[in-house]
Amino acid sequence: MGTNQALIWVFSAVFVATNLFSICSFALTEDGLTLLEFKQALNDTKNTLSNWLDSVETPCQWTGITCHPTDQRVLAINLPYMELGGFISPSIGKLTRLQRLALHQNSLHGQIPNEISKCVELRAMYLRANYLQGVIPSNIGNLSLLTILDLSSNTLKGAIPPSLGHLTRLKYLNLSTNFFSGEIPNFGALSNFGNNSYIGNLDLCGQQIHKPCKTSLGFPAVLPHAESDEAAVPKHSSPFMKGALIAAMIALGVAVVLFVLLLVFMLSKKERAAKRYVVVKKQVQQETSTQLITFHGDLPYPSSEIIEKLESLDEEHVVGAGGFGTVYRMVMNDCGTFAVKRIERSREGRDQAFERELEILGSVKHINLVNLRGYCRFPDSKLLIYDYMSKGSLENFLHECRGEEKTLNWNARIKVAYGSARGLAYLHHDCSPRIVHRDIKSSNILLDENLEPCVSDFGLAKLLVDEDAHVTTVVAGTFGYLAPEYLQSGRATVKSDVYSFGVLLLELVTGKRPTDPAFVKRGLNVVGWLNTLRKENKLEDVVDKRCTDADASTVEAVLEIAGRCTDANPEERPSMQQVLQFLEQEVLSPCPSDFYDSHSDYA
Repeated sequence: MGTNQALIWVFSAVFVATNLFSICSFALTEDGLTLLEFKQALNDTKNTLSNWLDSVETPCQWTGITCHPTDQRVLAINLPYMELGGFISPSIGKLTRLQRLALHQNSLHGQIPNEISKCVELRAMYLRANYLQGVIPSNIGNLSLLTILDLSSNTLKGAIPPSLGHLTRLKYLNLSTNFFSGEIPNFGALSNFGNNSYIGNLDLCGQQIHKPCKTSLGFPAVLPHAESDEAAVPKHSSPFMKGALIAAMIALGVAVVLFVLLLVFMLSKKERAAKRYVVVKKQVQQETSTQLITFHGDLPYPSSEIIEKLESLDEEHVVGAGGFGTVYRMVMNDCGTFAVKRIERSREGRDQAFERELEILGSVKHINLVNLRGYCRFPDSKLLIYDYMSKGSLENFLHECRGEEKTLNWNARIKVAYGSARGLAYLHHDCSPRIVHRDIKSSNILLDENLEPCVSDFGLAKLLVDEDAHVTTVVAGTFGYLAPEYLQSGRATVKSDVYSFGVLLLELVTGKRPTDPAFVKRGLNVVGWLNTLRKENKLEDVVDKRCTDADASTVEAVLEIAGRCTDANPEERPSMQQVLQFLEQEVLSPCPSDFYDSHSDYA
């Protein structure tokens, strides 16, 4: 009897243990189990995902995870700037309620899985600044609700899939700085995005980037769009017509050969003319009074033409002037346009150090930074050659131009804020050594033809005022934008840049200069004015009256971010990486709470 009781006790224990194991195994939701699969493909060197455990019922409290409040399904994965390695697991396709995927600024490699097309509710996908390879999945057009797609700064290649044209709700597309090639499909959503969505893909061509595609002979492809071969050539053509067609083809062939010979002759002539000048790249010869240096070979003109154009600049070419010198507009023979900043010669004997620093600045490349193309040293001045920004400065739009066509609407202001933050974050976090701007202001935010912002004059304040590469002791910058501690100590840091960016945000919202006379009674500057209005609950008076389409919720979010940036205590200010995250999560992307009860915004 004792033996039977022992057996019964053993079987009971096994049964209970089996049931407990079963309960524990299935306690976590299906989305939670999927996320654990997703985690297994990642290399979490910082142990950021340490609270992703299978011992809980729901993943909704895990780092970077947001859930739908009613059914606990995963709504968003927010893991940017986490130093995550590994690859994106195909299991992500099981998260069918996912609306936001933010994995940017990590070290992910491998391909974008095809299974991501099963996340049919996805609205925003941020994968920029990783090491992703391969092609864009051809079935990405299945994500019919997608509004934001950022795949920039990866190593993706191949053709841009036509299925992207089916994403009718797409409002933001960035495929820049990859290795895409071929013709950009020009239909549907893809026809809405211009050059700024494709910068840095040298082998792309198409109408959107104003670069005609070439045939195998190197000529622009201009082909008839016949529906079929039969439509192009009649079936029952007469012998006379055939003879005429053959003669025309022979004549065309002769013309092509003659054109090629003429082109070769003209190029060789141009090269012979260029040999009269010395092209110098990344070198300095002290005995030469005029010295031209170009960075990375991306100033595609012979030195003869560049020097000729630089020497001919005079007052009629002036487009602006600032603390660092006069700015000219330089137009090349092929109508390529550049901006030239003239700096009067000073500090003789510092040319070599100056040019070494310039070479560092010339190596900095980002879609939201003005590109430094080259440098020319004349006996009486130094000339810096930049890309030309056709729409001028943000200051001009906000304070100088009063016509309706020059007024920036709210979406344009958000675009400027976001792009400027990206450029500044790149200087602070991706450059080595990091670059402190020291003079963030609206006149140093330049706009291209699509109102895409580029930060200008980065590095110049340090270069022209002080030789210290990290912290400076001479106050540079513009009153109204300067952080209190910078004015007191003269020490410029990344946190003083953040303060200046916060002032820039307030300038975008209010349309007022940082030291507008209207602020005298309420805080002396825009920061004090805003704090006063906040205490008086009069924030409705803040928004620029010309900006009639401002959205109250995003205005509130931008003001909150600006408030954090302009905190009197620099330690309490966010980093520019965090500012970028705030803008993406609270301003650019649809708020998850908007999707809790209804999808009417996307119907």
